[in-house]
Amino acid sequence: MNAQYGRRSGFLSSIPVVVKNLLIINVLMWLATMVLKSRGIVDLDDYLALHFWKGSDFIPTQFFTYMFMHDSSSVQGGLIHLFCNMFNLWMFGTLLERAFGYKRFLFYYIMCGLGAGLVQEVVWQLTWTGDFFANIEAGGTHISATEAEMLYKSGQLNHLLPSFYNMLITVGASGAVFGLLLAFGMTYPNMRMYVIPFPFPIKAKWLVIGYGAIELFLGVSHTMSSVAHYAHLGGMLFGIIILLYWKKKGLLGGNQWQ
Repeated sequence: MNAQYGRRSGFLSSIPVVVKNLLIINVLMWLATMVLKSRGIVDLDDYLALHFWKGSDFIPTQFFTYMFMHDSSSVQGGLIHLFCNMFNLWMFGTLLERAFGYKRFLFYYIMCGLGAGLVQEVVWQLTWTGDFFANIEAGGTHISATEAEMLYKSGQLNHLLPSFYNMLITVGASGAVFGLLLAFGMTYPNMRMYVIPFPFPIKAKWLVIGYGAIELFLGVSHTMSSVAHYAHLGGMLFGIIILLYWKKKGLLGGNQWQ
């Protein structure tokens, strides 16, 4: 086998450079987090996951680092979280990096991730009191959320706030990946895709609209509250702002807007 054929035939060599490196970094970060945590050396989530800005563990650089972290609470849960995000990064990112170019693609990906983190912080700021009262009610204190709110207003629960703030954490590339999903739907709106469990193809634009609607419903209804639905929407929001700006400035070729 000659060298040229070997380079072209490998799976990794078929993946664009930015997507390939993002995949590698995310996998290595998850492995490092799991190994270091299991051995009691350090929990990287304490430093690299995105914390609520009022928490003592919050560091501004977490807006960037959190998108390379994934669930480390269990091996099974972490693998599922990591695989889903990396599969979508590979599937959508490969086409988009080739369409945008590696520099613009990397900028877009990072900005969607940062935007997702920012939206999550805003949501926490607007909703943390409700979560705090519910947490008190469910914590075995035998007081209702209403009673907890009264105690909070009187200042009697202030000693519990620091530890609660540090419980508000998010990790994962999902926000950036949802930005990629948005870009894919706008760049290739009429591409037909098969999505489990539907036995028929769905156009990319309807897939994106459907995902957005589902995430909004889940966020508003507080369904699957352990998932950062608003961060996903934040990635899509920042994605559409960037894409519309690029389109207005003529930075995207006409063949990318079918």
